[in-house]
Amino acid sequence: MPAKLMVFIWMTIGSIIGGYIPVLFGAGVFSYSSVLFSGLGAIAGVWIGYKLSNF
Repeated sequence: MPAKLMVFIWMTIGSIIGGYIPVLFGAGVFSYSSVLFSGLGAIAGVWIGYKLSNF
């Protein structure tokens, strides 16, 4: 699998999971915390995808 595709897939997965975490604690889907965690999840997903593509 190409490295760019791997990074993109993991970035998407991280963004979705990160955006959903505040919902589990009662925040709205479009709240500031959900947007913040979505960005953090995307960054974590890029890191995971990069590490897995170089594995």
